[in-house]
Amino acid sequence: MKGLAFTNVRLVDPASGYDGPGAVVVTDGRIVDVIQGGDPGNISDDIEVVDGRGALLMPGLIDMRVKTGEPGAETKETLKSASLAAAAGGVTSIVVQPDTAPVVDEPSVVDFIMRRARDIQLVNVYAAGAATKGCKGERMAEIGLMHEAGCLYVTDADRPIVDSKVFRRVLAYAKGFGTLVAHRPADPWLSAGAAATEGEFAARMGLPAAPAVAEKIMLERDLALVELTGAPFIVDQVTTAGALETLARGLKRGLPVTATTSINHLSFNEIDIGAWRTFCKLDPPLRSEDDRQATIEAVASGLIKIIVSAHAPAPAEDKRLPYDEAAPGAVGLQTLLPALLAFHHEGRIPLIDLIRTVTSAPAELLGLAAGRLAKGAPADLTLCDPSAPVVVDADKLLSKSKNSPFDGRRLQGRVLRTVVGGRTVYQA
Repeated sequence: MKGLAFTNVRLVDPASGYDGPGAVVVTDGRIVDVIQGGDPGNISDDIEVVDGRGALLMPGLIDMRVKTGEPGAETKETLKSASLAAAAGGVTSIVVQPDTAPVVDEPSVVDFIMRRARDIQLVNVYAAGAATKGCKGERMAEIGLMHEAGCLYVTDADRPIVDSKVFRRVLAYAKGFGTLVAHRPADPWLSAGAAATEGEFAARMGLPAAPAVAEKIMLERDLALVELTGAPFIVDQVTTAGALETLARGLKRGLPVTATTSINHLSFNEIDIGAWRTFCKLDPPLRSEDDRQATIEAVASGLIKIIVSAHAPAPAEDKRLPYDEAAPGAVGLQTLLPALLAFHHEGRIPLIDLIRTVTSAPAELLGLAAGRLAKGAPADLTLCDPSAPVVVDADKLLSKSKNSPFDGRRLQGRVLRTVVGGRTVYQA
C-alpha cells in the first residue's frame, strides 16, 4: 500500500481541538505524522504527495444510523451500494440497523454483515444488533453473544419497545455486557398511523398526524428506566423542543445518556412536505420550525452530541404513492457532509463543533479508534472543499434508492477524496 502525504491543507480535528493549517502523513494504513501549522519537509519517493490547496482535511465521518436492504431486501440497498455512497460522501464508517430480513438478532447475522463488509473492502461497516427477537419488543435478543460477535449497540430501530418490563430487562442485561442501548422515543398509541406532526399544516393537508408530545412522553419513560438501571443509553433522534427539555433535565441529574438527531430534522420542517412530497415523509415526521430551531440550538450548545444521516433507502414503488401510504425514510449518506456544512456557512455552529458530531463524538461513544487526526490512529480521512457549490441530483446518487429530500437543493461542500485504512476509496 503506497503511503500518502496531505500537504497544504486546513486540518480540523475536534479530538485535539485544532483547526488550522497543517499536513498529515500516512503509511501502512495508519497516521504516522500530524504537522500542525507547517509541512512535513522531505518526503520519500514511495509516498504520494497530495496538495490540498487549502482544502479541509478531517477525520472520516462516522454515521451510526444507516439502513440497508441486505440481507433480505437488496433491491432497496446492498452493503456494497451503501458503502459506495458512503465513500462518495466522505463517510468512512457506518453502523447498519438490525431491522433486515432476517433481523440481526443473533451472532450469526452479525458475523454475516462483518464478513460481507470485509469482502467489499470499501468503508468500515459495523452492525447494530436487535434489542428484542425480531424487533418485536417481546423477548430479549441474544445481546451478550451479539456483543461478543462485534455489534456496537442494540436497538429495535424504528420500533419502540412498548413493554416497560421488557425494556427494563434489556437495559439491565445490556449494562452487564457493557453494551449500549439505543431507543426511538415515540409513544406508539399516539403515533400509530401518523404521516405528519399534528398541527395546523397537517390539518390543512388532511394528513393523519401525531402530536409532538408523543416523543416527550416516551423519553420520560426511557430516562426513568435508565435512572433505575444505570445503563448507558442513546436517544435515537430527538427532534422536538419538549423532548429536549426532558433530555436536559436527565443530563442535569447525571444520567448516562447521549442524544442524536438526524440531518433531515436540522435541515427541513413540516412545510417542506409541500404538495404531499413523499421524499420528505420521514420517521419521525418533520417537525415545526420552532422544533427545528430548538434542535439546531441543542446541537450548538452540546445538548445533542451526535448527528446521523438516518439513511433509509426506499425504491420508487414505495415512495410514489399517496402521501399517507408512502414508505417513510430518506437516503442521506452522500448529502450528510454538505448539509452539515450549511450551518457553518450560515454562522450558526462553529465548524469544529459540527465536525465533532460526526467524528470524535460517535467514535468515543462507540469505542472506535477512528475519528481523530493523531499518530497511530487509523488513516480514515476525508478531504473536502467546503466552499464548492453542490446541486443535489437524486438520480446521480450512488445509493440504489433515490429518495432524497435534498433533491434539487443547493449546498456547499464537495468531497475530493476519501481514505479508509490508508486506501483511497473515492476520488472526485
